[in-house]
Amino acid sequence: MTEELKTETGVFPTPNASKYMKQLCKHFAHKIEVEFDDTSASAALPPGPAEMHATDSDLTVRITGKDEEALKVARYIIDSHLARFAFRENFETMDWQAV
Repeated sequence: MTEELKTETGVFPTPNASKYMKQLCKHFAHKIEVEFDDTSASAALPPGPAEMHATDSDLTVRITGKDEEALKVARYIIDSHLARFAFRENFETMDWQAV
């Protein structure tokens, strides 16, 4: 029996999406495996993988985890780091939606 993974997508409207995505990845790369370019990225977060996509107008992050607790941890990891990196934009949290 395979366990169904849970997925959520968060969106952060910002003209600096690529900058923040790369900043997240460079920071995460000290501890986990990441791959990124100017418009997309993946990070092997401990609770589950995160896929990121940057456009000229927003940063979208798709997180996957085995349960609600894993998603909660992944949301916290992404949101808390973006709050530090995007403080000039008064970032608090992404608008997370179940997929």
